[in-house]
Amino acid sequence: MVDEAVRTVIFRLKEKGESIHGIAKVLKVSRKTVRVVLRSGTTQVPEIVRPEIAEPFRDQILEQFAECKGNLVRVHEELVGQGLDLSYPGLTAFCRRHGLFKEPAPPVGEYTFPPGKEMQQDTSPHQANIAARLEKVETSTLVLPYSHLLFFQHYPTFNRFYCKLFFTDAVTYLEGSCDEAMVDNTHVIVHHGSGARMVPVPEMAAFAAHLGFEFRAHEIGDSNRKAQVERAHYFIETNFLAGRRFKDFGDLNRQAVDFCNKANAKHRRHLHASPRELFARERPFLNPLPIHIPEVYQLHHRIVDVRSYVSVHGHHYSAPYTLIGLTVEVRETRDRVDIYRGPRCVASHKRLVSTIPATVSLPEHRPPREARPLPKVPREEQQARDAAPDIAIYIDALQKRVSGVRGTLSVRRLASFIHDYPQQAVLTAVRTATIFGLFDMDRLERLILRAIATEYFVIPTESDDDDEEE
Repeated sequence: MVDEAVRTVIFRLKEKGESIHGIAKVLKVSRKTVRVVLRSGTTQVPEIVRPEIAEPFRDQILEQFAECKGNLVRVHEELVGQGLDLSYPGLTAFCRRHGLFKEPAPPVGEYTFPPGKEMQQDTSPHQANIAARLEKVETSTLVLPYSHLLFFQHYPTFNRFYCKLFFTDAVTYLEGSCDEAMVDNTHVIVHHGSGARMVPVPEMAAFAAHLGFEFRAHEIGDSNRKAQVERAHYFIETNFLAGRRFKDFGDLNRQAVDFCNKANAKHRRHLHASPRELFARERPFLNPLPIHIPEVYQLHHRIVDVRSYVSVHGHHYSAPYTLIGLTVEVRETRDRVDIYRGPRCVASHKRLVSTIPATVSLPEHRPPREARPLPKVPREEQQARDAAPDIAIYIDALQKRVSGVRGTLSVRRLASFIHDYPQQAVLTAVRTATIFGLFDMDRLERLILRAIATEYFVIPTESDDDDEEE
């Protein structure tokens, strides 16, 4: 069958008076073909209507497709088993022509990225060999779509703290920032909404504004919107992480920066240049960085435990022993854990990044062996000691005689005597108890009551009653 271009030439030559034989000879087609075209009277190619062998079995095909979970090979086997004479290519062609089970793929869009307009960021989990162990790491990647410049880092997890760390490192590596950062609809950045209606968390929006860019999110399901960075994850997994071993996360990220420098300097055939050369053209369009970028830290509030340690992510860091029982502020930075008491930094440790709990101690945080801190004196005992020297002497003797909980309760009861009874009567009873070694609080209370009986509880005599009657 000839196409529309040949059919158009046949009609044009016929209008010029050419014979069928001459037209067939010039176009190298048969005279019968020329006659059929002229007889049709149109340049359009007619549709070929052929009987569909599989059309009578449409219902059976649909039923078997559902039972075989979409596997056309199994559908063909079941249909042949039922005695239908239908080839597998005939079945697939029938399904394809009628669009029974697969809709045609929608056309993809094309995006243009002017220099300095956008940077694309994404995060993906990978496996890295760290300290001879395969550990799960979160790879955060940033790509400039205009110059294809690549930057990535690895973290044990990805939250707002690590997100701030990554973007701080990224804009420092670029020595500037684009107007927008295209990200996923992740809760780390998104406060509410999605896509063009996404509203970032105020904390993250303020962080981005300080560095000179804004967060933008692609529509849900439209990951092709940032295909540049999506493609980079496969490159990182099959090139950078393949066969490499790392001492720790610091070594991992240092090697990642070296790898980015080499990859960005490599010539790309489809770009006709290297990303570093293209970035040299894009560099003047970036937003300048502020004169000061604050250090990113994560804030924790902790109480120093009885061993003079604070806990952060399962690791224990020592603090001065004088702060036991007090609340401190812990600032977790990229490389350090700083402990603040008010505005002053009282301790600083190297930050541990590991899933195995560990303890970090400094010798100066432990008291000298000859100067161990004295145990705290309870408030009631201190008040009783301050009442009079004789009472302090009695308490010392009491604690030597009675120890533990009983001694503590006895001291508390003695303090209540000082509060409830006249001080002179208590002192008299305490002196007597000290002389005779009486440390039973019931006997001490009877001594106090005996001392005040004649002064406060006077019993009238018979002579007093007669005087009152007169």
